[in-house]
Amino acid sequence: MSTTLEKPARRPAGTSGPWSAPPRPAWEEEPGRAGLAGKSLVLALACLGILFPIWIVVVTSLSSRRTIDEAGGLVMIPKGITFVAYEELLSGGQVTRAAVISVLITLVGTLFSMAVSVLCAYGLSRTGSLGHRWLLLALLATMFFSAGLIPTYLLVQSLGLTDSYLALILPSAISVFNILVLRGFFMGISQELTDSARIDGAGDFRILWQIVMPLSRAVLAVITLFYAVGYWSAWFNASLYLNDQDMMPLQNVMIQLVQKQEAPVGLGQAIKTGQLSGLAVQMAVMVMALLPVAVLSPFVQKHFKKGMLTGAVKG
Repeated sequence: MSTTLEKPARRPAGTSGPWSAPPRPAWEEEPGRAGLAGKSLVLALACLGILFPIWIVVVTSLSSRRTIDEAGGLVMIPKGITFVAYEELLSGGQVTRAAVISVLITLVGTLFSMAVSVLCAYGLSRTGSLGHRWLLLALLATMFFSAGLIPTYLLVQSLGLTDSYLALILPSAISVFNILVLRGFFMGISQELTDSARIDGAGDFRILWQIVMPLSRAVLAVITLFYAVGYWSAWFNASLYLNDQDMMPLQNVMIQLVQKQEAPVGLGQAIKTGQLSGLAVQMAVMVMALLPVAVLSPFVQKHFKKGMLTGAVKG
């Protein structure tokens, strides 16, 4: 068995005779059984509060119209599973087209945002680069001051980007916060590595690609997830800049279905005739919108602590 030796507390200067160290704060003490039980209960309730609504949404989306009518709405206990709602949604109608659009916008937008953010952050992390201080101040100013919605819309309109998928990418392509996190992480990389590579004849692009980026996989994974979730969940730009319903991404179709009670093209007749439950279709669209984020998040979760905390502390 191994023993742990704790360093004894130092006696205060000017004291004599018997002396004992002052008690540690309560939050530094190891919790007892009651404390562990209380923490476990709170954690269980938090997990239940998160998972229970998701369970209801998934079960309702897999329930038949008869089961939903018997439950009077949302279904908590499944009574038979049917994939009719998903089959109809993915049969090539408006929802399928919207899902494909959302996937393409997310992929293209994330790649573009990451490319620009990495290049900008690397340039700002090199203290000797031309005008990096003024560029950094200009980027920081955009975090506190904004032109507003109307000037942004007029700019997008004057560039001819309305009713274009570029309007869903360019106005929100760059996040200054993400650039600052990347910059902080890049500045934490040993300067000796880049100096030795430069002595061997490597240029800035080669140093970035072969040295900096392989050492920054954690923060790159986290920032990539941030951008991807932002593009996948975005709906405001589409509602503002797109007028063609056939160009709408999945989130806007979900809003039309859930809030405005407008059935997607191709499903209205099936809902009216009783073949489908409108509530099941709504829940199925929610599951489709939630599924990519729920699948990808666990794979990036292990990088959050290293990627975010290290970048923030060393920035």
